[in-house]
Order: sequence, then C-alpha cells, then structure tokens
Amino acid sequence: MADELDELYDVKPEEFTALRTRLAAAAKQRGDADTAKQISSARKPTTAAWVVNRVALRDQDVRPRLAGLGERLKDAHTAMDGNRIRKLSAEQRRLVDDVARAAFEEAELAEPSAALRDDVTRTLQAAVADPGVASRLGRLTKAERWSGFGEFGDTAMVFTATRKTRTTREEPAEAPQHDDKGDDKRAAARRDREQARAALAAAERAKADADAALTELQSDLATARMRRDDARRRLTDAEDALAAAEEAYDNGKQAGRDAAALVKEAKARLK
Repeated sequence: MADELDELYDVKPEEFTALRTRLAAAAKQRGDADTAKQISSARKPTTAAWVVNRVALRDQDVRPRLAGLGERLKDAHTAMDGNRIRKLSAEQRRLVDDVARAAFEEAELAEPSAALRDDVTRTLQAAVADPGVASRLGRLTKAERWSGFGEFGDTAMVFTATRKTRTTREEPAEAPQHDDKGDDKRAAARRDREQARAALAAAERAKADADAALTELQSDLATARMRRDDARRRLTDAEDALAAAEEAYDNGKQAGRDAAALVKEAKARLK
C-alpha cells in the first residue's frame, strides 16, 4: 500500500482523483479491502502540499535533513547557546531555500507564484520546527505553518505545566494541604522564564538576520562599485578608441584629397 500511496501523492493534483479511483478499484479487485478503503479516503493535496510531497518522495534525504536540523535547533535553544542558534538559523535558511528550489524543479514549476513560494517555504520551516510535520512529508494534504509561540529557527517551544484537578470522590479522606498561591507564583515564574527565553531567542534571530542582511548589502555594494569602476574603464577605452578612429578617419580623408590632387596633376601632364 505504501508504494500505491507514494504513487498517488506524487502525481499532479489534477491527476489525483482519477488515479485514486483506479488504485482503489485495483485493490478491491485483488480482494484487499483495507487498502482500497485507505486509498479511497486519501485526501487530494493542495498544490503547495503536492510540491513538498513530491520532493520528499523523490529525495529520501529531505525528511531526515529537516528533522535532524530541527533537533539540533531545539538543543541549541534549550542550552541558550546564542552562537549555535545563529549558525543553525543560517543553516536553516540555506536548507529551506535548497529544498524549495529542488521541490519546484521536481514539480517542473519554473515560475511559481509568490503565494505558492510562501506556502512551500512555510511548510518546510514547519517541518524543521515540528517533528509531526516532518513525519508526514510525502502525505501532506495542505500547506503547514508552525504555530508555536516565539521562534525556533523560526521557532521556540514553550512548555506549560498542567495539573489534574481531582473530583470530590477522588479526594483522600485527609487531603494534604497545598500552598495554591505558592504554586501559582512558581507557575507564573516558569512562564516568565520561558517567555524571556523565547524573547531572547527571537532577539538573537533578529540580530542574526540583520547581520546576514548587512553582509549581503555590503557584498552588493562592493559588486556595484566594481561594476561602476569597470564601466568607467570601458568608457575611457571606448573614448580613446573613438578619438583614434576619428583621427584615422581625418588622416584618411586628407590622404584621399592628396591622392586626388596627384591624379589631377598626372592627367594634366598627359594632355
């Protein structure tokens, strides 16, 4: 069945329904009712989901690369390691860009719309942030988006403590005394710490993005200056060539006049 589902989620969305019908009918014909049911219940993916599914199905390294980077980012955020967060955030941007480019190539979409690019990019970022999304690559039905709090390479996970409330029947005969106010304060302090960590991670990410943008702008500036200097050199060379050509043309005209005078003189002597 896995091969059949792979085939189903690999085809273009407009071919999905017809292929699903054929595969389900074939499964029924061979007496595999469970497979036929699962194939029939498979949902048609959106274009963005199909683009990501196809690259994940055709390149088996995509899923472990995204998930592995997510684990390393999670470890870096847990350790509050700013340097590692910046390096991994830069690696994440490169990886998402590389996979998105490969995905559009596999989908044979040379000029995808801006909306489609955004959906594919957000889905890949969600796969880095959420192991659940990474595990579903190849079977996605819609574009995904990380909805966690804060950032953790675009994300940061916040864990909130929960307590089970006992009913009256579950209370022991002599319930232990709890300091509810103390518990609330400790829970609030934990939430404050987690929010502070998320804010720090977001600030570090923003700084890393700003540094990366500045580096790119510096590179663009240097390239523009090189092009300007090269244009100036070429303009100077062109002006020199033009002056030489004009001088040669003037010399040629003079030579022509001199030759014409000699011809005229020679003709006069013949007469």
